[in-house]
Amino acid sequence: MDTPGTNATADVIQEALNSAAKAHGVYEADVLDGVHDAEWPQWYAAHMAAWFDDHGFDLTARTA
Repeated sequence: MDTPGTNATADVIQEALNSAAKAHGVYEADVLDGVHDAEWPQWYAAHMAAWFDDHGFDLTARTA
């Protein structure tokens, strides 16, 4: 098993998470006027799905 963060998949996920965290901070500050977003998981999921799509990743389940 690889050490966390040392494989390409983990690197891509980390990049998407960093993008979502930065964008969500702006969203909370600008749209929610500094109020904590209790619905942040849904926001992150939508942002990350769009990020993956924009970067050419196709997240489909493998078939056995």
